[in-house]
Amino acid sequence: MATAIITGSARGIGAAIALRLAKDGYDIALNDIAESCFENNDIIDKIKAEGVKCEKYIADVSKYDQCEAFVKSVKADFGSIDVLVNNAGITRDGLLVRMSEENYDLVVAVNQKSVFNMTKLVGSVMMKQRSGRIINLASVAGLYGNPGQMNYSATKAAIIGMTKTTAKELGPRNITCNAVAPGFIHTAMTDALSEELRAAMVKQIAMGRCGEVEEIAGVVSFLASKDASYVTGQVIEISGGLSM
Repeated sequence: MATAIITGSARGIGAAIALRLAKDGYDIALNDIAESCFENNDIIDKIKAEGVKCEKYIADVSKYDQCEAFVKSVKADFGSIDVLVNNAGITRDGLLVRMSEENYDLVVAVNQKSVFNMTKLVGSVMMKQRSGRIINLASVAGLYGNPGQMNYSATKAAIIGMTKTTAKELGPRNITCNAVAPGFIHTAMTDALSEELRAAMVKQIAMGRCGEVEEIAGVVSFLASKDASYVTGQVIEISGGLSM
């Protein structure tokens, strides 16, 4: 049985990706930063209901040593690591002139350094296997920028560059690396926005609605599949036509 790691997967887009890959037949290694992330949360039960193995791993993926222990445990528990989805991410929004150095550095550590940590460690496993799929969560903010998100936009733009470099370095070992760039997606984060702000954002979208987490998961499922065996170094925007 093939195994998929999804970072930051207790809820939201990460949980939707984990459940979709479970439906595709993957054993699942869930991850989040704290045990409390999994409290009052039925994602593990939903995944196991698909007839696959599922374990959760508590690790701060911005910390290399914690990633090292995390990947070692997954390899020991599952035997192989066939898919890595670098999903973990946070926001600490604010206009550039008001943004603290602390909030800039924190977003870089969680959103960008985690991708380096996990890709380096899991990539080494995949190179020995001579196969693997790596899928990174970028954002339209990394493609076009977004006011109030200098830190977030910087990390997502960096992930795009990291994706293309990883694709070139690991391609000879039959490892693909791609990114998805979601737009305005219906999550708990967007639910916290005012009705006026949500309406203003939706007006910019050609399809006239925000996306659902399952629509991100569907594209990730494709990139993890055999059908995407000759797709690498690509960034797939999933925004309902936001950029047009």
